[in-house]
Amino acid sequence: MTVTRSLSALALCCSLLAVAACQTAPPPPVMERPASFIPLGVNAPYLTGDVVGGKRSRAAKMKAAGIKPLTAAGASTYLAVTETELRRQTAGIGLDVIRLSDGILIRIPAAFTFTSGSAAVNPQFDATLLEIARTVKTQNQSYVDVFAHTDTTGTPPVNQALSDKRAAAVASFLSKHGVAKGRIASKGYGESAPLYANEESEEQKAANRRVEIRLVPYRATDSRR
Repeated sequence: MTVTRSLSALALCCSLLAVAACQTAPPPPVMERPASFIPLGVNAPYLTGDVVGGKRSRAAKMKAAGIKPLTAAGASTYLAVTETELRRQTAGIGLDVIRLSDGILIRIPAAFTFTSGSAAVNPQFDATLLEIARTVKTQNQSYVDVFAHTDTTGTPPVNQALSDKRAAAVASFLSKHGVAKGRIASKGYGESAPLYANEESEEQKAANRRVEIRLVPYRATDSRR
């Protein structure tokens, strides 16, 4: 009788552990960060310019989504909190979280998200993108621009089309995981905005192939621009 009870208790314990394991999301994969993948090109025009589609048009979508704009002081606090959370969630994974003059840039090597020539997000990267999506969803008072870039392999038209599809794929992923559609826009830059203008090595090509997510504070004055 005692043996039977012990076996029953053991079976129950194993069942509970199995259920708990199923309910716990796996941690993001730890990926090797390319040696040359450093914060370059933060003053590039596409990063310092207006959001994709313009703030006036995007602000109307933010308002329609019920998102409240930030004050000047609130924008500063928003950026600080968001940057801290993103750095915490992506530590050791192999991404760059970069503070811009008026925003935050998450720079992701394309090799982490896509296989060569494909615009389908790699399943093994889902956990990391989910971490990013979780923070971006919670810290919702910002525009979300998704950019994609290629190296110079292939023709410019092919590279442009591929980057457009990759940017749209990451934007769609964020939307499907809780980030309001009204906040998101995407744009591919093909090979037109490289970190390394002259690709002299495979490392430099790998650094040029990248996806970037830019967060820009949403302010009340944006609707008048």
